[in-house]
Amino acid sequence: MDVVVTGALVESGKVLLVHRRPTKRVYPDVWDLPGGQVEAGESELQALAREMHEELGVRIVAESASRLGVLHAGSGEDAVHVGVWQIEDWVGSPTNRAPEEHDDIAWVGVSELGDLPLVHGVLAAMVRSLPEFECAQDDRGTTADCRACAGAEASS
Repeated sequence: MDVVVTGALVESGKVLLVHRRPTKRVYPDVWDLPGGQVEAGESELQALAREMHEELGVRIVAESASRLGVLHAGSGEDAVHVGVWQIEDWVGSPTNRAPEEHDDIAWVGVSELGDLPLVHGVLAAMVRSLPEFECAQDDRGTTADCRACAGAEASS
């Protein structure tokens, strides 16, 4: 199973999204949070810091990152575990430093998320209600495990 991390940089009520090139083999021509695969020996937070620097040229302040939840997509050999993180503080101005992967980046308001083709519908649900959100399932069968659900299960 592949392990991937994504980061939600949030500023002034907007989240930074990247647009995946139409030529990408997996999830082409859709908007997504920036991120990538966790390499051997890396923690999710280490991979998140590396990916944010490689893709956007920013250095995240590790203490400002909090894990929002986990997406589980695909099955069998195509199964992917996606750790979704909120990043509240970083150094630098985000720019597209991975044009081979993304053909655009944009700050998107929460109200605009429903109008965009996104990798996973549950991703929009997570971002839409930062920092707390309800677990959801999209039409592709992707599920999310999150803090709100863990708290609800513990109290029942």
